[in-house]
Amino acid sequence: MKLPEQVMRLGLVIGVLLALVLALRFIVLPPSFFSARPHQVATIEREMVKPVHHAGVAACRTCHAEQYEAKYDGKHRDVACENCHGPAIEHASDVDAAVPPKPREREACLDCHGYDASRPNGFPQVDPQAHNPRKRCIVCHDPHDPVPPKAPQECAGCHGRIEHVKSLSTHALLACADCHVVEKQHMIEPRTALPTKPDSREMCGRCHAAGATDPAASTALVDLASHGGTYVCWECHYAHLPEGRK
Repeated sequence: MKLPEQVMRLGLVIGVLLALVLALRFIVLPPSFFSARPHQVATIEREMVKPVHHAGVAACRTCHAEQYEAKYDGKHRDVACENCHGPAIEHASDVDAAVPPKPREREACLDCHGYDASRPNGFPQVDPQAHNPRKRCIVCHDPHDPVPPKAPQECAGCHGRIEHVKSLSTHALLACADCHVVEKQHMIEPRTALPTKPDSREMCGRCHAAGATDPAASTALVDLASHGGTYVCWECHYAHLPEGRK
């Protein structure tokens, strides 16, 4: 049975279109249009031809073993030498040709340890205006093992974010130790002795229970028998900013 002429013409048009699509796919368009592999190869080649600037910590350790061991055993164990001293490939090739700088100004340390709300809680942060202003950090801290010569007496040294929030709240004048029991070991090795949290409603009730005589809390008195059920107060109220709820 012979196909109608219209069907044959339609099949011819479809065949031509299919041939054009295949030609476009495999001949006209480059492979990079369909695959990320050529881009990856080109990127590797482009980066490989760039000059090397960093020598790596192994090169530093070869000549500066004493400083390396002090850093490795200290709080800066995960900070690469060249993060502070700059690229050192030329110095590693010829120690007299280029001597890496020794950052001695406060700004070099404040890049990491200046207060920044985005940093995790517990990361050592300081207010440069309040913490030994105009005094270089290396006077008190060995940069390779920056443990302070004496245990800090203020919580804000490590808990800058919490201190900043608390300073804006109605608990601004409340000392941390009024609610937390902090062992001396926490000032030396924070993770081995964590401060306590209030474990009873009566802790907050000292100021906020109905009948309490603290004038600063007089506008926030509650009936502990009916308010909040059996929840400890900080499970609903963020103690460092108690004006709001969690």
